[in-house]
Amino acid sequence: MANQTAPVPAAPPGGTLVPPAMLEHPAGPSMIVSLAPFLVVIGIFYFLVIRPQQKQQKDTEKLHAGLKRGDRVITSGGLHGTIADFKEAEKAVVLEVAPGVKLTVTRASVTTVRREALPPAHAGK
Repeated sequence: MANQTAPVPAAPPGGTLVPPAMLEHPAGPSMIVSLAPFLVVIGIFYFLVIRPQQKQQKDTEKLHAGLKRGDRVITSGGLHGTIADFKEAEKAVVLEVAPGVKLTVTRASVTTVRREALPPAHAGK
C-alpha cells in the first residue's frame, strides 16, 4: 500500500471534462476596440487640461520677456507698481510703488501688465 494515488474522477458521458466550446479561441473584440475608451479619455484630458496649460505658460513667458521700463504691472501678491529697473542676474525687477519707494520682486511674480491709454494732452484745458 505504499503506492496509493487519489482516485481519478470518472469522465462524463461525452468523454472530456472540458466542453469543446472552451477549447476553441473565442472571437472577442480586437485590441483596438478594447483600447478605444482609454484613447478617448487621454484625448479629452489632453485637450481640456494639458493644451490650455501649455498655452498659458507660453503666454506668461511671452509677457515676462516683453517687460520694459515704465510698464505698470501687478504682481501675484497684489502690488501695483511701475518697473524702474531690471536685475538680470537675480531674474528680478525693481518696482516703484510710490514716489521714492522701490521694491525688488522676482520677474515670475509679475502676473499682469497694465498698458493704459494716456490721457489726451488737451484734457486739462
